[in-house]
Amino acid sequence: MLVVLLRYKVPLAEVDAQRPAHIEWLKSHYATGTLLASGPQEPRTGGVILMRGTRAEAERLVTTDPFAIHGIADYEIVEFVPAMTAPGLEALAS
Repeated sequence: MLVVLLRYKVPLAEVDAQRPAHIEWLKSHYATGTLLASGPQEPRTGGVILMRGTRAEAERLVTTDPFAIHGIADYEIVEFVPAMTAPGLEALAS
């Protein structure tokens, strides 16, 4: 499992201009089952994506995000092994 941390590099007006394309990108990867959760950080300095897959898959995937293509955000990929989960999320544990 991976956590992808996005950090905006540009003013929010530029983020917002690319947000519709970014949301469509997210939806396409939710449809494949790759993405599990996502949303903006608070305060709005970036975003967080929780996804399935390998680091290599995540590295390839983020290069196709409109935020990456247009230089909107930097990405940090954190791989982890969920050892415990809340009730209802047991399928996420290894």
